[in-house]
Amino acid sequence: MISIGLFDVKPYDRVWFDRLARPDTRIRYCDYRLGPDTARLARGLDAVCPFVSDDLSARTIRALAESGVKLIALRCAGFNNVDLRAAQEYRIPVCRVPCYSPSAVAEHAAALLLTLNRHVHRAYNRTREHNFSLAGLTGFNLKGKTCGIVGTGRIGLAFAAIAQGFGMRLLACDPFPAGIPGLTYVTLEELLRESDVVSLHCPLSAGTRHMIQGRTLGLMKREAVLINTSRGALVDSRALLEALRKGQLGGAALDVYEEEGDVFFEDVSGEVLEDEVLSLLLTLPNVLITAHQGFLTQEALQAIAATTLDNIRGFFSGRPQNLIGGEAGREAPQPQAAPAPAPVP
Repeated sequence: MISIGLFDVKPYDRVWFDRLARPDTRIRYCDYRLGPDTARLARGLDAVCPFVSDDLSARTIRALAESGVKLIALRCAGFNNVDLRAAQEYRIPVCRVPCYSPSAVAEHAAALLLTLNRHVHRAYNRTREHNFSLAGLTGFNLKGKTCGIVGTGRIGLAFAAIAQGFGMRLLACDPFPAGIPGLTYVTLEELLRESDVVSLHCPLSAGTRHMIQGRTLGLMKREAVLINTSRGALVDSRALLEALRKGQLGGAALDVYEEEGDVFFEDVSGEVLEDEVLSLLLTLPNVLITAHQGFLTQEALQAIAATTLDNIRGFFSGRPQNLIGGEAGREAPQPQAAPAPAPVP
């Protein structure tokens, strides 16, 4: 029996994990996040399954090791919240879901673009109040415009296909070009200067953190639209706010935010939002923000659950897959019987 702890679980997470769980696995669902203060509640678990906002710092990983956890199974593609050096030090392999549904995120990016450009969100709010004025709702045709795609992995290429369908000219920036007809690779600076729409689809790393900041925002067209459905810290939020307030940018559509960990995925409607930058961004008419929902389709949720469970079963059966950091050759430990679940704090 493999005992698994799913942390930071929401109702939509449970649906497919419940459907795909087998008799050889026991899942403990935890609605609290995994971090230094909750890691010891994983005692007796063979594997933990955190989400993107969970804290997999060295302190957390040390506590997991002391609790007997043998595997960290991320149920997401990104792993910038994991201290991989600490995981290697404490000999806890980390696996992930490298691909679940590129179309889900790419289609959400397109939805953000269309909504922001044609002011659908503002029109919806107006008509609900019987205001049928069209003033201030003018957008622009996508056909014939230039779309710059930063990062041409699976999601970036899926978005490129959508943009191509709109009749847009495609520019791309990626250290590993894909040989796709109609996709022209240029430097980031050239892409920012020429694009009417810039969409970010690259991972967060030391080299990409704040790649969109004051200087690079200054290269963009004043009417350009920025879309980010990848990782929040790719964009310097304060610099973005300043550029928008000064009219240096046409608009921004964000599904991620660099300080999203305290608010995204939660209902804080009854609280005062302490993040001043986020509060101000939400007041701007040319900003559209969704709460990291690009992955939220039935197909993606099914794929995430299936791959996560396959990763865990594969590891404990001696056939590890999707491991991060070159741990694939490590001999997998055998799971032990788990004690009764710890209480929720």
